[in-house]
Amino acid sequence: MLTLRQMRYFEALATALHFGRAAELVHVSQPALSAQIREMEAHLGVTLVERNRGNILLTRKGEEVLEHVREVLAGVERLEHAARRGDGLLEGPVRFGIIPTVAPYLVPGLVPYLRATYPAIEVELKEAVTDRLIADLSEGRLDVVIAALPIDQEGIATRPVFRDRFFMATATNDQHVLMSPLSETQVDAGRLLLLEEGHCLRDQALAVCGMAGKRSLVNFGATSMATLLQMVSHGMGMTLIPEIAVPAETSRNDIRIVPFAEPQPSRQIGLAWRRNGAGEDEIEALAQAVAATAPLGRERQAS
Repeated sequence: MLTLRQMRYFEALATALHFGRAAELVHVSQPALSAQIREMEAHLGVTLVERNRGNILLTRKGEEVLEHVREVLAGVERLEHAARRGDGLLEGPVRFGIIPTVAPYLVPGLVPYLRATYPAIEVELKEAVTDRLIADLSEGRLDVVIAALPIDQEGIATRPVFRDRFFMATATNDQHVLMSPLSETQVDAGRLLLLEEGHCLRDQALAVCGMAGKRSLVNFGATSMATLLQMVSHGMGMTLIPEIAVPAETSRNDIRIVPFAEPQPSRQIGLAWRRNGAGEDEIEALAQAVAATAPLGRERQAS
């Protein structure tokens, strides 16, 4: 008989592509995981993995089985999640995914607000780039994602919450003085510092500065907004900063914030969730919580 344990072990193995690391993911010994995978193969009558001395590969049949396994595990997650919740609004665990250019500035206000407004809520947070969060959302490991829109993914619904304007940040004593308001022609590609590949803000910055087709001009990629702004404050270049980050970052960095000319570039921050997941009332409550705690003007909150 095929068991949930076997499916969870197989999903971990497919993720890690290594028996030892997969065993660590599910907190069992490597022999125990290997034995369950062999039992699963025997029950199904197929070989799921190619076993080599080091890493392993999924067979073609293993890849097919993996798709079905992930669907089953996602359904079980939704069942367990629904069963743990009470009858009230936002009771029990709510698993959030938040992109790195929003999380440090939104979470300090959002989490206390949710706990004060909905005392029975259990907030779980994961910070990652959009692609990783949407994959986890689709596979049932997250309930809702806070990210920059649009997000075009089958089975995923979205709701805009607020407009987050872009500014340019330079050192206060930078010798390259930028005129305010700023136009894209004033941006020197050689001095533009960006987040590393995978962050949506990187692509947005290139687009805002008219460099979408000139990626090769930018040879530095930081892992966080905090790293970028530390470099900027020491006169190493300039970077795009979203409005949500301005209050916190100007208080701890010696930087000057320069607005862009109209129409001011911006991104839309919103919620994403599985269409068959959270209910409309819960999404509306979460949207109101995000809007109420985002550190920017209420006139830019989406209706």
